[in-house]
Amino acid sequence: MTKRLVETIIVTGDVMRINTRFPVAVHILALLALNQETTTTSELIAKSVNTNPVVIRRINAMLKKAKLITIKAGVGGAYLNLSPQEITLLDVYNAVKSSEDDLLFDLHCNPSKKCVVGANIHEALSEPLLAAQKSLEDSLQEYTLFDVAEKIRKSLTEG
Repeated sequence: MTKRLVETIIVTGDVMRINTRFPVAVHILALLALNQETTTTSELIAKSVNTNPVVIRRINAMLKKAKLITIKAGVGGAYLNLSPQEITLLDVYNAVKSSEDDLLFDLHCNPSKKCVVGANIHEALSEPLLAAQKSLEDSLQEYTLFDVAEKIRKSLTEG
């Protein structure tokens, strides 16, 4: 465990950041993977996700910046830049996480230094939380967009 990572985990804010950008991004990419023959607009994606097209455009911008998709102007739609087999879920996770989301867990700020637990909780939790982060990232590296799309495709034929 590097000193920099421990310091980062200690100085982060006191709000846990659990959001839906990652699952929505995977949803978008799965839709693109399964819908490669037609134009997939942000409006169509928004209907599938059941959200506002503006939300989709923001996430699409992140995916575009990560070079996972191409967006054609107007109603040109979005398209995968890589095959679904080449896009890992870790690629997607990294594409949509912000600097505030850099770590899975934030430690609460300003625990009491007068308490033995408060004085030592950050140091005691840093290693297990960093291990959890690494486990998450290692696991996401094992799965691809193809895996997700195939599971969905199979449910279409079984349903």
